[in-house]
This record gives sequence, structure tokens and C-alpha cells, in this order.
Amino acid sequence: MSQPPKSTDEPKPQFAVVGSQTSQDEALFGRAFDKWVVRRFLTFLTPYRRRIGIGIAAIVVFTLMQLAIPLVVRAVIDRALAGPEAGLALLQIICGVFLVIVVLSYAANHIMEIVVGKVAQELLFDLRRAMYAHLQKVSLTFMDKTETGRLMSRLQGDVGALQEFLESSIFAIGDLLLLIGIIVVTLSLDPVLGALTLSVVPILFIVRIVWLPLARRAFMRARETQSATNAALAETVHGVRTIQELRREDVNLRLFDEKAHDNLRAQLSASKYTNIMVPIVDTLSGAAMAIVIIVGGGLVLEDALDVGVMIAFLFYVQRFFDPIRSLTLQYSVMQRAMAAGQRIFEVLDVEIDVADAPKAEVLGDINGAVELRNVTFGYVKDQPILKNVSFKAAPGETIALVGATGSGKTSIAALVHRFYDVWDGAVLIGGRDVRDVTQDSLARNVGMVLQDPFLFSGTVFENIRYSTTNASHADVIDAAKAVGLHALIEAMPDGYDTMLEEGGGGLSLGQRQLVSFARALVADTRILILDEATANIDSYTERQIQVALAKLLQGRTAIVIAHRLATIRGADRIIVLQAGEVIENGDHDTLMARGGHYSQLYSLNFASFDDA
Repeated sequence: MSQPPKSTDEPKPQFAVVGSQTSQDEALFGRAFDKWVVRRFLTFLTPYRRRIGIGIAAIVVFTLMQLAIPLVVRAVIDRALAGPEAGLALLQIICGVFLVIVVLSYAANHIMEIVVGKVAQELLFDLRRAMYAHLQKVSLTFMDKTETGRLMSRLQGDVGALQEFLESSIFAIGDLLLLIGIIVVTLSLDPVLGALTLSVVPILFIVRIVWLPLARRAFMRARETQSATNAALAETVHGVRTIQELRREDVNLRLFDEKAHDNLRAQLSASKYTNIMVPIVDTLSGAAMAIVIIVGGGLVLEDALDVGVMIAFLFYVQRFFDPIRSLTLQYSVMQRAMAAGQRIFEVLDVEIDVADAPKAEVLGDINGAVELRNVTFGYVKDQPILKNVSFKAAPGETIALVGATGSGKTSIAALVHRFYDVWDGAVLIGGRDVRDVTQDSLARNVGMVLQDPFLFSGTVFENIRYSTTNASHADVIDAAKAVGLHALIEAMPDGYDTMLEEGGGGLSLGQRQLVSFARALVADTRILILDEATANIDSYTERQIQVALAKLLQGRTAIVIAHRLATIRGADRIIVLQAGEVIENGDHDTLMARGGHYSQLYSLNFASFDDA
């Protein structure tokens, strides 16, 4: 289902990227009712309004049947006590009505459980799908500032909180109707006894007013300590290799033990408040029952009250506190849902900074020329990484970008692929500004191999042709052979059908890099960007790749980013960057002859610019 239209008439909260984890994303409670969140939530419910209407109707029928059962019991008892003259036929009719009520009650309960449950599950699917689809398109500027764990929490826990809210809020309608119905019926049966029975309700509300703030703080504390414990556990799991290397097991255990005990104390405190409320409600329920028995029994003995009415009162009192318990819990559910809804819709409202222009055209066959024209760019406002950078790469030319870390090499690669938009100037591919063409067509012409390759769960074959799903088996094998990977794959248990775990578990870093290299070759783009692509590969493997590249890059434009000077000597042209500016431009021999920055570093036999 496509994402419902956004509501624009309410001010929306801004997505925060700084501050404590609890204050930003892990806040357990929000306001009990947030109009902006509810309005946005209703847009997702619009497709299901008919089924929700059916569910509400079933809840109303079920509630009315629950209210009718004690009245039927009263009628049966009064008729039975009236003796044979009351009429057996009438008693049988009442029993038949009771049977009908039971059947209707069962049917209504079954319908509302099925309908509400199914709608809640489909809503869960819609919300997660909408968030996933949006996060696939959201600009990298947002992803650079956002922790993956926070987004996963929103996709899972927060969506589940809204699902729980939908289910409980619809059932809360029945609880509210039942509560009102019991009050109305008991007062109509006997106003005096009804008023006395309901006299315990104000006590319950007073207790709740005192209890809720204390319980809320206890629950918040429990959630915070749980988050701290989980964070410590996750960090330990991810860093277990380093922990064992430095022999930090005992120290880490003591630190974790402190957090775990803190969480234990907080959970016990929260449990204490939970356990306090239940016996209080049960005690008040028992008090109301005692009022009915003592006062009602006295009235029955004085013939001022029918026995059937007293029995009906006992039924109603027994049921009266159930909806109160449910509605008390519903208040906390609503608070969690409002906080979760705000976090979810903040993600869905994140602006997509890099998007196709309204009249963006498809980039067809190009000659492969790349040009940066007076480009200024940065990731933080007023802190440019690139400053008025200009250079051209002719079709089929291999350009090497060199410079110390932070000089802007990777930023240039990101701008060529239009992961970000420039502040000033322009990036041109085949003579076309990348902002004037569709991102899909741009991606078909620009391939990238990154320093830190990411492999997905699936077969080796699927990973190599990840960006080109229509590539043939022969295309994949040719690419693997070109980077010297074919023999390794053939030696795997299932060859190209060998399953890889997420991240490429089971393969060395160099082998994962080769897979990503083959992936870029299968894409067969006119422009190829290598961002430290050989940094994690041993010298022997690197020489294999260099030989393959010499043939494969013929007719293609290549932008090679490297620290190691040995990997860039063969480039047609070398562009030296320093502090975001181009300070030298030429081939290796030309730059050596000039005696500038590049020549000095090379003559000093530094392995890379970072060594300087």
C-alpha cells in the first residue's frame, strides 16, 4: 500500500539528532493525547474504515449482550421464585432469550477479535513498509547523523506500540460503554443501592491520581536502565575480539554487573507499583460486593428488593472493575503510542534533500566525460569540505585523486554519484548537470567500489549481480575471472550458489572486496569510481586487479581514490588535493618534474599521503 498523504495543517515535530538516547527515542511516555499524531495515524486507518466500523459495531453488540445477561438472570430467578403460577412457558422463553444472547455474544466477540486483529496486523505492515520505502530514498545527510539502532527501534518497537494502541483503543470503546451501561442499569434498578455500590469509585480515582506519577517514574527508570544494560551487552558482543585480546573479561563483567543490578532494582521497583494497584482494585471490588450483600440482603429480607435484582447487582459489581482496570492500562498504552507515533512520523516526514527534478530527463548513452565546475560542498553548514574545485576527466581517462584524509577525495566521488548536492557550482556527467537527470539513469552510468564493501544475505552469484539483476551467469563468471575470484568461488561448497551471511561472513575482507569489485564490473558502467578499492587487498591480489583493470578500463572513465602512491602511478592524470582545494594537476612524470608537493612526498618514499 502506498504511503497515505501527509497532514500539513498541524505543526510537526522536528527530527532530533542530538541529545540523550532516552530523551530522543527511548522515551516511554508522551502526552496521553497528541492531536498531530492521532491525525497522522488516522490517514493510515482510512483504507480500513469499513472494517473498523464493523469491529466497533461488533464491540457494541458484545457490550450490550454483557449488560443484558444479568437482567435475564434476574428475570429467571424472579420467575422461578414466583412459583408455578408464573408460567413455565414464560420461563422457557426467557431461557431461550438467554441462549440467543450467549450466541450473539460469542459471535460478536469472535467478529471483533478477527476484524480488529487483522486490521492491526495490516496496519503494522503498512507502517513498516512506508518507513522502509522512505528510508530507501532518504538523503545520506540524514543517515550520516542518525544511529542505525534508533531507526531499527522505530521500525520495530514503535510500530508495535501503535498496533497495540489500535487494538486496545477499539476494545476500550467496549470497556467505556460497559462501564457507563453498568452505572445506568444499576441506578435504574435501585438508585439507593446503586449509589452506595458506586461510592467506592471516587476512592479508586484518588488512589489512581496518587499512584500514576509514582508508577510512571518507576517505569521510566526501568526502561532507562534496561536500555543501558542492552547497550553494554551489544557493545560487548561487537567488541568481543578486542576484549579477549586485552583480557578485559573480568573488568567488563564487573561493569556490566553494576548496570544489570541497577536494572534489577529498577524493575523490582516498577513491579512493586504494578503489584500495589491490583490488590487495591480487588479490595474495592470486594467492598462493593459487601455493600450489595449487606445492604441488598437487608432490603430483600424486608421485601423492599427482589432477589433477582440483588443477584443482578452482584453480577454488575463483579464486572464493574474489569473495564476500570482496562481503561487504567489504556492510559499508559496511549502515552506510549503518542510517543512512538511522534517518532515514527518524524522519520516519515524527513525531507528528501536529493530528489529528481520535476523535469529530470533520462541520461542515455554518454561518452563518459566527468567535470567538476567551481564546486563548493560540505556536510555541515558553513564548514565546506571542497572549496571551488574544478577539473575535467576526458572520456576513457583515468584520474587519480590523492591527498591526506579530509582533503575531499571521497566527497568528490559522492558528488559524482549524486549522493549529495553541491552548495555551489555543478557536477557534469557527459556534459549534463547531474541534477537535471534521473538518479536511476545516473546510477546506470556510474559504478562504485568502496573501501568497506558490504555483502548481502544471499548467494555469491546474487551478490555479484546485485546492481544488475538481468546479468547472465556467463557475465558473472567473466567478472569473477577478471578480478581473480573465479577459482576461489569454484572451491566453495556450492560454487556460485554458496550462501553468504549478511556482511559476507566466512570471507576475508580482501575476498569481500573482490566480490564488490566483480559487482561493479558486471554493472558495466561508463564511469567507474574506485574509493580506496585496493586498500584492504594484499599486494599479490592488488597486482592481479591492476592487470585486469588495465584491460577493463579501456574506453571507460575512471576516478581512482587512493592514499598509497604506488597504486596511482599508472593514472593518466593525478589531481592532488589539500584542505579541499586542488593544488596540483598532471600525470606522474609531470608532477615529479615540477618538484611540488606530490614530488616531495614521493621522493621521501612515504607509503601514503597520510604518513606525511
